Amino acid sequence: MELTLVMRKAITKAQVAKYRKATKGEKAVILDAICEVTGWHRDHARKQMRLLLHPPRPAPPAPKSPPRMRYSPELIEVLAACWAALDGPCGKRLKSSLPEVLANGRRHGRLTVSDQDAERLLAMSAATMDRRLAPYRTGLIARGTSLTRPGSMLKNSIPLKTWTEWNDTTPGFLEIDLVGHEGGDNNGEFYYSLDATDVATGWNEVITVRSKGERIVAAGLQQLRLRFPFAVLGIHSDNGGEFINHHLAKWCLDNQITFTRGRPSRSNDQAHVEQKNFSIVRRNVGYYRYDNPRELDLLNQLWLAESTIGNLFTANQKLISKTRTGARVSKKHDPGASPLTRLLHDHPGLLDPHDARALTNRRDTTDLWALREQIHLLQANLIASAKHRTTLSRRAKRNHAYLSRTKMTPPTRAFPDESTKQPTRAS
Repeated sequence: MELTLVMRKAITKAQVAKYRKATKGEKAVILDAICEVTGWHRDHARKQMRLLLHPPRPAPPAPKSPPRMRYSPELIEVLAACWAALDGPCGKRLKSSLPEVLANGRRHGRLTVSDQDAERLLAMSAATMDRRLAPYRTGLIARGTSLTRPGSMLKNSIPLKTWTEWNDTTPGFLEIDLVGHEGGDNNGEFYYSLDATDVATGWNEVITVRSKGERIVAAGLQQLRLRFPFAVLGIHSDNGGEFINHHLAKWCLDNQITFTRGRPSRSNDQAHVEQKNFSIVRRNVGYYRYDNPRELDLLNQLWLAESTIGNLFTANQKLISKTRTGARVSKKHDPGASPLTRLLHDHPGLLDPHDARALTNRRDTTDLWALREQIHLLQANLIASAKHRTTLSRRAKRNHAYLSRTKMTPPTRAFPDESTKQPTRAS
């Protein structure tokens, strides 16, 4: 069996201690033995022994060359300003939104960028944008709790619609959901935000209502219906009692709107609106408690301003394909476009020409930075109002008597001469 290189080096290393103290004649004997076992030439064996006796010093590391910065710090500041105006989207969405946002900032004097720098900024890849904007990103926001409660038996007459049936959807079919502003304690009355998202275009509208009563939710849905630039053909909700009720079912029937629902405990059936619940509602107003009329007015002002930014400027991506290879799932998305761009390009005949011109003029004349400053002011007022409220008393749990073990009799042990089974009388 031929020895491997590792075995040959191990044999040579075992003879180093003897070779270091041996005489000239003994060294010759040691070299002969190594050559016979390993099959090496005598000169090669002597070289390997010298390397083991006097190992070479490691070369000093080569000095690292400074990184080549293709984009200047001033250009990154411009990118960060555009990113902040859109409320911090990811690199892929920012790259799709950047041409319109950059033109808007230069048009209104918010950004001072030369044509050459603007071209370089637009040529930046999405991955480079994410790397350059890493220092500007903030931490994660805590998650809230679900306030959905099951609806009535009316849901048996409302057809189910799963996530697999949303692939080929025309504009006008909305997913709706309620987001509670309870501040971590659902004691008492507080406000809810009704979120509606068009599946085909990503157009999103939000309105805050006083409670989750069926008539109030239906009235809020009627106001949201008027904000969409196209006809609402259908709504899709979860199984909460605020949606699964006779009042909303009659409203849909009177307005010739298709009403469907998702499966219980399957939030992926409403994936489009569930994603907007966090990216639109929670990112803008957080998890504070809102329950007074002034906060209701501030919230609805904020949603109108956020609707302009989200629907006219911010790009969203749609899933094109999903391929599974074993346990790995590969998803492919389109380059991304704003909901208004999708309406004008993908569905050109859907909008009335007058509405299309009005929306385009509104996008061109809106000062994006002034609108973002207005949103920041509204958010500051909301947070100040929420932080200065009195603390709420926690509602006692209904099973507190059993949790405290006050209704449980102490256990007793049977005596040695006592039967533990109750006697039964034979029939």
